[in-house]
Amino acid sequence: MADARPPQTYANHTRFHPLFHFFAFPILALNFLFAGYVVFRHPVPLAIWNLFVAAALMVTCLLARYYGLRNQDRIIRLEERVRLSTCLPDDLRGRIRELSTADLIALRFYGDDDVADAVRGVLAGDLKGKKAIKENVKSWRPDYHRL
Repeated sequence: MADARPPQTYANHTRFHPLFHFFAFPILALNFLFAGYVVFRHPVPLAIWNLFVAAALMVTCLLARYYGLRNQDRIIRLEERVRLSTCLPDDLRGRIRELSTADLIALRFYGDDDVADAVRGVLAGDLKGKKAIKENVKSWRPDYHRL
């Protein structure tokens, strides 16, 4: 069965999660704004309490997303360390721990044939930051599982 998605590239690799970005968070943000408006117009204890609850719901929603993404970053870090330990030449294998989590997350888009040169560039300081690392990919290795 063929994948109906267009090939992933640097230009289209970011992802929105529709239920979070276009439903849950906007509704909770509007609820918070409305609760603030009600407190401004009628500052009674129940309205103030509703504002606090609305703020707590927004923070909970943001933390759920944040914790999921940080957990995913840890998994990607582990996956990339394992992958690099199998596909890097001996002179670079011992330097995998020098790569930051952000470096490893960006390096996941390199194919096995291209990743050694990219790691050399990162360790030499020629490729700094996730954006520079990802922009340098010649043969894009897609990651369709990112949240």
